[in-house]
Amino acid sequence: MGAQEKDTDSRYRAPALDKGLDILEHLAAEPSGLTRAEIVRSMNKSPSEIYRMLERLVARGYVARSLEGDRYALSLKLFSLGTNHPPLRRLRTLSQPLMDKFAEDTLQSVHLAALDRGSAVVIAQASSPANWEFRLRIGSKLDLFETSSGTTLLAFQDEESLGNLLDHATIDGQPMSPRQIVAKKTQLAKIREAGQRTSDSKQLMGVTDISVPVLDNRHNGIAVLTSPYIKRIDEKHTQRKHANINQTLKALRVLAENISIQ
Repeated sequence: MGAQEKDTDSRYRAPALDKGLDILEHLAAEPSGLTRAEIVRSMNKSPSEIYRMLERLVARGYVARSLEGDRYALSLKLFSLGTNHPPLRRLRTLSQPLMDKFAEDTLQSVHLAALDRGSAVVIAQASSPANWEFRLRIGSKLDLFETSSGTTLLAFQDEESLGNLLDHATIDGQPMSPRQIVAKKTQLAKIREAGQRTSDSKQLMGVTDISVPVLDNRHNGIAVLTSPYIKRIDEKHTQRKHANINQTLKALRVLAENISIQ
């Protein structure tokens, strides 16, 4: 960071806001919450400073206190604010009934993910009505390089956005080398040419991820639909047949086309 940037940071510092954001970030990393003493220790602040800030965050609904009163955890308010951002809200509202129909027709689950600060985040999902399914929770963060949703989103970014994402990407904690960036761009170009990505899941055996982009009017990806396809081997005992992988891909393409911006 250059001297001018440091000076700008110093000139516009807001200690109280920084303190509140630090608390929220600490709690975001602890699903079971933290006690006030644990927060004080991790932030190296005085107990009175933390107490006042925590009480304000509780009063505003960003932090919830446990029934016993000794632990604090994030509420769902931040998640609600994020998903109520108008473009995402409109996309979710438009896509949800169509995703529900896809799940009903194919007996496969589907989720919708959008780009958010270097990750793909699940903003909507529809569950298969069958007894068995695999699905992702809304709010799940997906790696851009290790998941089908993330890789497909990358493949359909414009050149400038993709360049920025690759410049800041790391592999095993190290920045990508020029050779790795060229190899990744070649892989992404093939996905973009195919208009979809179908591959074995890198997270679970027996699951085939089928991903299709949701496009804007410049044919760049604003989101991605992924169906974690599961093949049933006991269909003779079921009342309905699951769609095969080709039928699922076709239905997913139609779904993506219906919610893409024309």
